[in-house]
Amino acid sequence: MYDVAIIGCGPVGALAANFLGKRGLDVVVLEKEANPYPLPRAVHLDHEMVRLFQSVGLHDTILKDMRDTDGHLHIGADRGVIRYMGTVGKPRPYGWSNDYFFYQPELEDHLRNALSRFSNVSLRLGTECVSISQETDTAGKRSVTLETRTGDKAETVQARWVIACDGARSVVRKSLGIKLDDLQFEEPWLVVDAEVEGEIQFPPLSGLPDDANIQQLSVMMCDPERPATVVPGRGNHRRWELMLLPGEDDQAMMQPEKVAELLAPYLKGVPHNIVRAATYRFHGLVAEQWKCGNVFLAGDAAHQTPPFFGQGMCHGFRDVANLAWKLDLVSKGLANESLLKTYQPERDPHVRAVISAAVGAGRYICMLDREKAAQRDIDIREKVKKGELPTTAADLIPPVTDGIIAAETSQAGRRFIQPRLNINGSEQLFDDLTHGDWRLLVSGLDVAGKALTQVKSTLPDLNIEVVDLSQWRDPQLTAWFEDAGAGAVLLRPDYYVYGTASECCASLLQQLRDQLDGACAATPQQESIA
Repeated sequence: MYDVAIIGCGPVGALAANFLGKRGLDVVVLEKEANPYPLPRAVHLDHEMVRLFQSVGLHDTILKDMRDTDGHLHIGADRGVIRYMGTVGKPRPYGWSNDYFFYQPELEDHLRNALSRFSNVSLRLGTECVSISQETDTAGKRSVTLETRTGDKAETVQARWVIACDGARSVVRKSLGIKLDDLQFEEPWLVVDAEVEGEIQFPPLSGLPDDANIQQLSVMMCDPERPATVVPGRGNHRRWELMLLPGEDDQAMMQPEKVAELLAPYLKGVPHNIVRAATYRFHGLVAEQWKCGNVFLAGDAAHQTPPFFGQGMCHGFRDVANLAWKLDLVSKGLANESLLKTYQPERDPHVRAVISAAVGAGRYICMLDREKAAQRDIDIREKVKKGELPTTAADLIPPVTDGIIAAETSQAGRRFIQPRLNINGSEQLFDDLTHGDWRLLVSGLDVAGKALTQVKSTLPDLNIEVVDLSQWRDPQLTAWFEDAGAGAVLLRPDYYVYGTASECCASLLQQLRDQLDGACAATPQQESIA
């Protein structure tokens, strides 16, 4: 009997196994393919994901194979800039760059190889889950049974919980009869990956920001003749996403001569090698139910996001970051099992908000009518001028609004900053200087002493570290507390703010205890057990 079985060892499943392995749970990972998929698929992650890698000690390894960039640029029908979501010269409040590009096979290798650190994690490659069932024993304890096949060998695996990270065509989701909510966006695109030995060529463009290097930007050509995105991958890897026009045939558009024709304006005279060309349907879809008994959907099994802000894989990583600490608390008897019912209420609105932004961008990017595109350019430039649109991709991410948060307090549910602190002349990241699963941040030794007493009397078994911020006197931390109007902040294990308080934290800690004990006000989802 494992604590958790993870179905699928793509990036989301592999990161989930790293989270749970570090927490000491017994985990088995079932991956039906014997070898990782050798070609790139997702290419973009943001600062929050690097912070998650940091939390499991993998950021230094992974960052060597990633490229941080300067943001996103949208070019209108008149070949002028209509929207710049750039970060050049701007502060990095979360410790890392806003945008990173990577080569997925390398990322998967890093995440999988890291599992060898954990004796409590078993990785079974070439093993397919063929059926799944759930049972409840006489004591009311539920478990999941998986029938698996490795070659000709059949085996039964039992686990208390299952996380299905088996992709957009999720067999688990289908076997549980969970439907997808269609957010009414579907467009066919050709995706081309290439190794390019030189700079990408663009047509003459106007309105480029003075401080931006177009080679370091994800460029969206909102051209009604053929909308396209040019992505600066890591190293010499570059990607093009080109919209298919009405009547164009998928197979014909993937042919080498057609691909060469489409890329010719960008690569004239530039040595390059096409790695692959494939057509996709960009969707906006969300599963109606993310938890069925003791089975959870995560990543593309739970939602599919148009790629216009590069948040698809980020969603999946946030899913498993949210699940890992909750499963850990329940497995150790530190929280009621009702805690797990907060998974979808926390994650679903978060995902829908970002998908909505991506769909909105997709609709104007995919505009093929030249007159409407010209008006679109005017409208977006006016919205930018009025400050009505996010200025960086990081601004798209909404706070958690339901679940394990002290919702009535300032800044509850928002991501907390990660400043780089000067410690004896050496720059160190905030997370590396604090080590509790939960972090209660206060300022002043007297306040810290009182907070520690309150922690011991209210939540003595929870791993809460009381951190006295006065030892650093960091301006970013000071400004954050002033803006929040708070004297203390309690951070969740996933770096989201649980809640804030004055110098007295007793009521905040008591509220958390009540929620972990089962008094959480999150609305339970309807469940069936297959």
